[in-house]
Amino acid sequence: MLRSLHLEGVGPADRLDLELGERLNVLTGDNGLGKSFVLEVAWWALTGTWTDRPVLPQPGREGNARISGEAEPGTSSGQFESKYERVAQQWGDRFRRDMSRGLVTTPAEIDVPSWVQDTAPVLYIRTNGAYSVWDPHRQSLPTNSPNFYPLIRDQLNPVPYLFEENQVWDGLRRDEKPFCNGLVQDWVTWQLEAADGDEAHPFQLLCRVLDQLSHPEEKMTPGKPMRLYLDDVRKFPTVQLPYGTIPIVHASAGMKRILELSYLIAWSWSEHVQASRLIGWQPSDRIVVLMEEPETHLHPKWQRHIVPALLAVLGGLAPSMRPQVLLTTHSPLVLASMEPHFRPARDKLFVFELDGADVTVRELPWAKRGDAIGWLTSPVFGLEQARSIEAERAVEAAEAFMRGETGALPEGLRSEEEIHRDLVRLLPDQDRFWPRWIVRRERAGA
Repeated sequence: MLRSLHLEGVGPADRLDLELGERLNVLTGDNGLGKSFVLEVAWWALTGTWTDRPVLPQPGREGNARISGEAEPGTSSGQFESKYERVAQQWGDRFRRDMSRGLVTTPAEIDVPSWVQDTAPVLYIRTNGAYSVWDPHRQSLPTNSPNFYPLIRDQLNPVPYLFEENQVWDGLRRDEKPFCNGLVQDWVTWQLEAADGDEAHPFQLLCRVLDQLSHPEEKMTPGKPMRLYLDDVRKFPTVQLPYGTIPIVHASAGMKRILELSYLIAWSWSEHVQASRLIGWQPSDRIVVLMEEPETHLHPKWQRHIVPALLAVLGGLAPSMRPQVLLTTHSPLVLASMEPHFRPARDKLFVFELDGADVTVRELPWAKRGDAIGWLTSPVFGLEQARSIEAERAVEAAEAFMRGETGALPEGLRSEEEIHRDLVRLLPDQDRFWPRWIVRRERAGA
């Protein structure tokens, strides 16, 4: 669990400082200011790995660039600081994984590096359909073999599972070994295995997660698997929707994202529980989820459902579960949906801004805005009006005209009639601006 993250000489800003909430952290702001960049660095801070190439320091800052922060108090990882190793083009090892840290023996008499014991599973959900999963309970290298001691640092690192979207569906293999069977095969296999109603079975968890993440008016429940293609002998899962049963491969883009997310949560947590049993440890009471734009592909009514549902899903994985979520969003409906659930003592809201040529990040005190329009015109999004650009221009010209400030009116909006003509063209009959404008015109005898 991350408590803080500090970036110096790396990323879009000279320095970024985030003191994170223990449960929910929402990153907002314009495109290109570093929100997704922060999630990538947070992944590294939690796992010591990168999902692709390492991030690079700003040109000219290679010698003093650093990433630092603090993990949850009491964990062996605690405070950390990493400098850029220019020759290796790598950052210093996040967990200082060397033999001086020592080993710990699990109840199953498996020796693993000691830092692993205090880490939690991490899920990273991208907008491009890629997913990353890190679970040191499953991926740690047993060290009680005589071949352990000559191993170099990188061979001790738990390796994350990096999924492209097709691998989520069809499975992930490494060195010819199946690390994940994929959504299609696991769903069908789980469904057949779970016929006896075992509540602890992964299929039951999948059904619960899918039920919670689905919109209440469009619940997705598993249907009977079916064969679809001549050249593919597999049976494919189906889902029952209000209008009928469809194969999941024919679902919409938004529903596919919900299906993928439901499967990855169910698969990663089930695997974590099984791995913990095999090595003799208790399953973690923590899980961290990094998520880019949960609103991606979703209809507005799903947008205002997804984040509260995700928090409920994660909190329900275990009786004492303490999830932490870091997410980015551009959706006013996502923010409006959090108003009943946001806890200022545990949750935080950050806005990334461009101040001249400088990128800054500031924590905003939580305040309810009431609706999507309230959020659009709040400091989070900074719009003057929740209208089209043309309608905003016409309304601003009308307001300036009513104040008598006619000297700087734009071309085509310099007279009352020109302004009125544009307002009629652009505003709906029920627009809240009309009463002010009509009263003014009546008083002027128009």
